[in-house]
Amino acid sequence: MVKINIIYEGQLRCSLTHGPSGSVIRTDAPKDNMGKGEAFSPTDLVAAALGSCMLTIMGIAAAKHNIDLKGTKVDVSKEMITAPVRRIGSIKVTFHMAAGIPQEKRAMLEAAAHSCPVHQSLHPDVQTPIEFIYP
Repeated sequence: MVKINIIYEGQLRCSLTHGPSGSVIRTDAPKDNMGKGEAFSPTDLVAAALGSCMLTIMGIAAAKHNIDLKGTKVDVSKEMITAPVRRIGSIKVTFHMAAGIPQEKRAMLEAAAHSCPVHQSLHPDVQTPIEFIYP
């Protein structure tokens, strides 16, 4: 179990402290929802968590197969919807894969990405188009 302590700082901002490491991040409501948009919003963190989780799980699989993913980049785009309630409508994830990944290992890496715990935890109504681009 991981504990995260959250303190409301006022003006729609929170300070989050990761218990095991003491690392601190802050959130701010987005401009379109009464905030200043000066930090990640909570829903931005969900989108960021998806991209970083997928890349981390790919990294674990790559290490087991002696594949170097260094230089792989991920672009994440989050879109909100408002009906019937305000929520994340879609999170698009685009991987720009590092050079030199063997063709025969690509499906394994892509399957690893799809198996990430964040992806598996999202509600099925959240669309998650995922694209892998190889040089």
